Amino acid sequence: MAWDEWEKLKSSAAGQDSARMQLNRLPDAREENRGGGTAGDLAVDDQALAAVGNSAFKLFEGLGNHGRDAWSSSQTAAKDLTSQEFELGGALQVVQDRWEKSLKTLLDACAHISNHMDFTKNAHAGDEYFIATTVSSIATLDKGFDEGVKR
Repeated sequence: MAWDEWEKLKSSAAGQDSARMQLNRLPDAREENRGGGTAGDLAVDDQALAAVGNSAFKLFEGLGNHGRDAWSSSQTAAKDLTSQEFELGGALQVVQDRWEKSLKTLLDACAHISNHMDFTKNAHAGDEYFIATTVSSIATLDKGFDEGVKR
């Protein structure tokens, strides 16, 4: 690539509206349309948390009850094939071992999600009350200071 060609590419790229970090500014209309508006903090309600936790628990139960349905027959087939000197027996055992490891990982993840949703709901159950009483306490304190100044 010649130097002139490089310079043309650089000036062309500089003239385009490329994606880059910009600080201390409000998003323009294009960004707001893409979801980059100033909506504020993420919010979730108890019903949404309960739905996620419930889905994770149902998946946990279903996998726990049916995820090992083929375990016994797979183990038997792997042993029989291995005893008959088929290499497929060892391969089937590897597949079964990987399935078991993946199943345990997924069960742990489902349990973690379900338990975390329950914990989060319980941990933040009184937040709205705490915030409301804290704000009113501050307002009461401010009012007391204001009354003290007027006297």
